Amino acid sequence: MFGFHNFNTQKPSHTGEDSVKRLKQALADCDAVVIGAGAGLSTSAGFTYSGERFERYFHDFIEKYRLPDMYSGGFYVMRLPPEELWAYWSRYIYVNRCMNPPKPVYEKLLELVREKDYFVLTTNVDHCFQKAGFDKHRLFYTQGDYGLWQCSVPCHAKTYDNAETVRAMVEAQGFVIAEDGALTVPEGITLKMTVPTELVPLCPVCGKPMSMNLRADDTFVEDEGWHRAAERYSDFLRRHQNGKVLFLETAVGWNTPGIVKYSFWRMVKEWQRATYACLNYGEAYAPEEIAGKSICIDGDIGEILNQL
Repeated sequence: MFGFHNFNTQKPSHTGEDSVKRLKQALADCDAVVIGAGAGLSTSAGFTYSGERFERYFHDFIEKYRLPDMYSGGFYVMRLPPEELWAYWSRYIYVNRCMNPPKPVYEKLLELVREKDYFVLTTNVDHCFQKAGFDKHRLFYTQGDYGLWQCSVPCHAKTYDNAETVRAMVEAQGFVIAEDGALTVPEGITLKMTVPTELVPLCPVCGKPMSMNLRADDTFVEDEGWHRAAERYSDFLRRHQNGKVLFLETAVGWNTPGIVKYSFWRMVKEWQRATYACLNYGEAYAPEEIAGKSICIDGDIGEILNQL
């Protein structure tokens, strides 16, 4: 096995035209592409969880609770009454799942692989791949989806689409949904920080509160759709294990490296004709064991894709 946790065994990151040319050639030559995507890909597309974007949609929550960013706020509000909790989370879901990112990073990635046999393994939960036009049957969202609710217990292994209720929740707070899907606040309107009690989601089976279908602990529901996607991913790997495969890792960090990064390293080492490409800002690495089969490019993902 690799010295996964020993950074001294890793190949330093690379920049420059030579690495981009090598990646272009690898894309042209490969039979299939496995895309591994982390949170940095959505950040590059403009889905930031702090700063101006956070302040635009959550200024009242920031003022009242001194929340530092959208992500941290999602944990803080769990202690609040359900009407206020879901006011926060409905905004969170809407702006990160229902709206499109401001930059076409996902669309550019699709253009690179559209004519290839590809599959996407991602820890992202914001639906950006499907919104950009990726085939939903070629996607495996391992960590859940902002667009799904589940029983918080859970009493059964099923998830529920929340789009209609989330839309009603944000409108009940005073937001207006524009034609392009953006949230706006009419002049003179003060947003409510609660939703009507009748909109608070409860499990249709046991009556307990619903929760987000996000992998946070052992209550995460892997529903039928999750298992079908896992099977399609396994089938894809079996079909291509003897072929020329490019494992294209995009902006994967170190929060859950076992899902994408470590699995890619293992397969590239074991598969004779596989190539590993790592695109990341400040964290483009590969183990020495696969250095000869690796292309590492340090930089903003959107800018790198523009060069390909």
